[in-house]
Amino acid sequence: MEWILSDKPVPYEEGVQKMEARVDAIRKGTADELVWSLQHPPLYTAGTSAKAADLIGSDFPVYETGRGGEYTYHGPGQLVTYIMCNLKNRQQTPDLKKYIWSLEEWIIKAIAEFDIQGERREGRIGIWVDTPSGEKKIAAIGVRIRHWVTYHGLSINVNPDLSHFQGIVPCGIREFGVTSFHDLGKKISVQQVAVALQATQERIPLLAG
Repeated sequence: MEWILSDKPVPYEEGVQKMEARVDAIRKGTADELVWSLQHPPLYTAGTSAKAADLIGSDFPVYETGRGGEYTYHGPGQLVTYIMCNLKNRQQTPDLKKYIWSLEEWIIKAIAEFDIQGERREGRIGIWVDTPSGEKKIAAIGVRIRHWVTYHGLSINVNPDLSHFQGIVPCGIREFGVTSFHDLGKKISVQQVAVALQATQERIPLLAG
């Protein structure tokens, strides 16, 4: 599996176009699987379950996207990682739930490298942490699959401007807020978190290799 870390912000539409081209090539067997870590300029994306009422402000561009989930924010200081892999080659019987579980486990192990305890929550996709002001989301997951080749993926809040999340109801959940590494007192760079993701990938059986 190839790994790319982009050092400059990638426009969202450009990212989607490159993902879709790579997914087609993986399906045809003409390209390797890919993990692509990057940052985007400030923007909102709407997943297939997004509700119009959850878009509160429109300070940034809004992109309709075919991934699962609702509204989310992407911007500088947030590590977005797109995973393009062929589940038919990685599982005897392709299983989307197991794939999402594996992404959650990957995030949990990666952020544990920085002494952050990430946890799952029943009925809520993504990874959550306990803070003095209550539980908050530190990482989101939204995936799409075409012919059992995955794309889109996950995002981890390292040091984004958390006020930018106020323009949406993140993932449709009003009761809980969002947090980041820096908000938790961990002055870590996006690049350091990307390195931790790459280092822990081999510890996730479905994603190893």
